[in-house]
Amino acid sequence: MIVYQTTAKTLKRQVYDRIAVQDDVYKLELMKDIDITSSSLNRTLDELLHEGWIVESGLGPSTGGRRPTLYRINAGHRYIFGLDISRIYSVLGLYDLRMNALYTHRWQMDEQMEPEVLADYVAARIQEALAERHLSRQRIMGIGIGAVGPLDHEQGTILNPAYFPAAGWQNVNICRMLSERTGLTAVLDNGANTALIGEHWAMRESNIQHMLYVNAGAGIRSAILSSGQLVRGAMDKEGAVGQMVVQAGGARLQEQGNYGALEAYVSIQALEQQVRQRSRMGMEFTRDGQPLQPEQIHFDTLVDALRSGNPVLRELFNQSAGYMGIGLANLINTLQPEKVILGGALINADQGYYDTAIAVAKKQIYGEERLQPVFSRGVLQENAVSVGAAVMILAQMEM
Repeated sequence: MIVYQTTAKTLKRQVYDRIAVQDDVYKLELMKDIDITSSSLNRTLDELLHEGWIVESGLGPSTGGRRPTLYRINAGHRYIFGLDISRIYSVLGLYDLRMNALYTHRWQMDEQMEPEVLADYVAARIQEALAERHLSRQRIMGIGIGAVGPLDHEQGTILNPAYFPAAGWQNVNICRMLSERTGLTAVLDNGANTALIGEHWAMRESNIQHMLYVNAGAGIRSAILSSGQLVRGAMDKEGAVGQMVVQAGGARLQEQGNYGALEAYVSIQALEQQVRQRSRMGMEFTRDGQPLQPEQIHFDTLVDALRSGNPVLRELFNQSAGYMGIGLANLINTLQPEKVILGGALINADQGYYDTAIAVAKKQIYGEERLQPVFSRGVLQENAVSVGAAVMILAQMEM
């Protein structure tokens, strides 16, 4: 467990955060993990109880004297919205303070989902969620947003994301748009960052300090946790990991980026491009018995064909997974994380893709096998971005 050094300004928050780590905790456990006197802890607990942030949850086992009082956070004291804005689909969730989902809505990001349309749609879903749960806006702490980058998280602006199906997603101040429509405070961060924040929250009892998150879908996104803190670069180059060269002089994706870049082999666009090329060369792809033209071939087509046993698709997915493994090994050798979490449409499309990527990565990781990281699809998986966006609001709340 982390041992915190306290100040008067942060004491209440540190006690609250420690209580949030587990379902029930008693004073002795708090004093072991926080540098605090018994009298200060008593005052702080009284304040948190009076303000409604925590509740008494029963009595712990006796160690010879009176049974100690147990405390847990009051999950229904406040609520938070978390929004995931991605290229393929978006998700809005309403969460309590323990990140239990009270409402979840997912929708496709198609050619019609321009910024104004999305903002109106989200505002309507927020009103719907509040009505369903009979909640006033005063109970809502805010809306956290995890979005495709690049972006300026301080200004709340999505800059110029690639591969969005709808037009207009350049220099979009999504925080201002949603705040104006909902009356809620909105905070923006990179979706990979919020996914990592969410997964770290879900695994908080494990006290993992070094974690890598990689999302493979329309692009490749990554986020890093070091010494328990999110690592940020000087600029938000969200897709930069996709430009890692894994084959010198190799393929290039849509005439952009580096030759032999990871995203030229590990992305939805790369697989679609390869299959369309084969279709133009005479290989037939069908859906419901009808042949498809190259421009009609999309990722869902590929997944359907893969699951039906198409050997060509199996070969292409295995090849992509192999490159994914090489990219993972490069990141792991550099960053040396304890835990590696993989997410995204490619990872979730097929168990074999995940297994192959991990197997290849393990062969390329430098050092003893016992020092290799633990691989996982995570606890939250496809909800990681929206949950992490809500946790981001929770982390910033004032007490």
